[in-house]
Amino acid sequence: MAKDSNKTVNDYGFVRVAAVVPRVNVADVDNNLANIIEGVDKAVKAGAHIVAMPELCVTGYTCADLFGNELLLDAAEQAVVALCDHYRNTPVMLVVGAPLRSNGHLFNCAVVINGGDLWVIPKTYIPNYKEFYEKRWFTTSNITAIAGKSSIVVGGEEVPFGTHMLFEAGRARVAVEICEDLWVPAPPSSIAAINGANVIVNLSASNELIGKHTYLMDLIKHQSAHCIAAYVYASCGYGESTTDLVFGGNAVIAENGKMLAEGERFTTQPQMSIADIDIAALENERRVNGSFADSMVQFGTPFDHIAMTVAGPLEYEKQELLRPVRRLPFVPAEDDRLNARCEEIIAIQTEGLMRRLDFTGIKTIVVGVSGGLDSTLALLVAVRAFDRMGRDLKDIHAITMPGFGTTDRTYTNACAMVRSLGVTLHEISIAAAVTQHFKDIGHDPSNHDVTYENSQARERTQILMDFSNKVNGLVLGTGDLSELALGWATYNGDHMSMYNVNVSIPKTLVRHLVRWFASSLNDRTKKGKAIHDTLLDVLDTPISPELTPAAKDGTILQVTEDIVGPYELHDFFLFNMLRYGFAPAKLYLLARKAFKGEYDNATIKKWLRTFVKRFFAQQFKRSCLPDGPKVGSVSLSPRGDWRMPSDASSRLWISQCESLPE
Repeated sequence: MAKDSNKTVNDYGFVRVAAVVPRVNVADVDNNLANIIEGVDKAVKAGAHIVAMPELCVTGYTCADLFGNELLLDAAEQAVVALCDHYRNTPVMLVVGAPLRSNGHLFNCAVVINGGDLWVIPKTYIPNYKEFYEKRWFTTSNITAIAGKSSIVVGGEEVPFGTHMLFEAGRARVAVEICEDLWVPAPPSSIAAINGANVIVNLSASNELIGKHTYLMDLIKHQSAHCIAAYVYASCGYGESTTDLVFGGNAVIAENGKMLAEGERFTTQPQMSIADIDIAALENERRVNGSFADSMVQFGTPFDHIAMTVAGPLEYEKQELLRPVRRLPFVPAEDDRLNARCEEIIAIQTEGLMRRLDFTGIKTIVVGVSGGLDSTLALLVAVRAFDRMGRDLKDIHAITMPGFGTTDRTYTNACAMVRSLGVTLHEISIAAAVTQHFKDIGHDPSNHDVTYENSQARERTQILMDFSNKVNGLVLGTGDLSELALGWATYNGDHMSMYNVNVSIPKTLVRHLVRWFASSLNDRTKKGKAIHDTLLDVLDTPISPELTPAAKDGTILQVTEDIVGPYELHDFFLFNMLRYGFAPAKLYLLARKAFKGEYDNATIKKWLRTFVKRFFAQQFKRSCLPDGPKVGSVSLSPRGDWRMPSDASSRLWISQCESLPE
């Protein structure tokens, strides 16, 4: 939170950064200075708190032996001083590349400018192989350690000089490295991150080669993930000498392994990539990751901390958030990644079930099939496990248990799917048993309350458990992660099984997995088409527990998402709360951005409150879950990812929900 005289502004943990690639003219310092200022001004106008420029952009990277000329070096130093003067009253942290001299050495430097002051960071790793020959002109920063030198004179003023500096810009803790520093086995940014840096700025001059760009992007993403940090990368582009090399101009921003913004390569125009870094998410990730903290024991080293003056927090309620916000965070957006992800998830589910069957020596599986998404996915995984183990599919006992709310559509789909897959089908109606149960406990069957519903769910589970005893089988659970989060399961009813392959798969992902199965099973055979068509109809069927009677025409009246809310919203809340520890206010902000035009603010607020209330109240159901495999970064297993008291108060979270503006 940041305060001014009139209001309080919530920064939500975001810091805006920009990577700017100006057009340069080799050795034309005045021209380059003007272009740098133009680029920085554009970034500042866009709200950037931190701006990064390419390596040696004050002079151009490709000056070669001109770096030995006093006139060029004098002009470069004067340009740095001019930048300090120009941005003396601008609340921005600027990082720009320039050649600077000290004690008979020339250093390839990143100059950090803020409020008229400057700090100089020399390049550590000086490439001198193949097309690179920087040691012809530049000295490594390691010489400063040998000489014990921690300052440099720029424009007649002595300023800090060295590599162990962290710049505090708002909530960001910024470290700087230069080009080759990233490519070595132990980059300086790794040590800086261990010692507190959560934003790494890299000033670079990386030439283009076939295949190099893909490797570079992977390197940037991987380094941001290794450091649990943001990585802001600016590399020189058009205007550099093409005598031997071509520079495409990369303006890249990554965060914890994900690309947030990437500029256009091979453009003749200046470019800028700008994004909002989620510092709060990075810090939460570090707190959760105990190994990251342990690294401090081995690699902790003193860093000078310098406070920067940057612009105040942006009002994200009123302006665009410059970072992608995924509507379906559990589901990859790209088709190729989605297919690969689905195949990998199915493999994890299948492997888990195979091992459980192998260890226990159990030869048969018992699974309740309703014609809904969850039981369909569990059955498909069971079939795949048996296929891989070379077992007879007839030893999978699929039981459909029609009750008071079962519709013809779901019943038909369940039976058709079981027959098409070649497993053993059993039909056991629960109507008579539940009716007798109502008599036994004195419940009026015309009262369709929670007793009416849960009696059916528990009767179905009793049938599954007892039938499994009869055939020496394993009851396969079908409930998914979203239902567990909301407590949308009958305690000791569908809540219980002997092994659950869906336990860490959210509803939004279940849908994609079933669709993937439909596509993969759609061969030219009559059997394949039958399975495919049935699965598509399952996907089109409204999600419902079918525990209350349908309409006279068979229409499902008890639609789950009408009762507890849209699963896409709940999965969004679930992922961002568990993965990053976000509070309701931030969940609300992000959901409004992600679902803009789809849900109004009042609707999002309503279901967010429902999510929080149910998530806290239903923990007791999650505390005694059956075993099941973890497949993603978010899980509610009480033995693994999520340990929460069943009687924890939700007051703080509910209070914040209720205070949210509509």
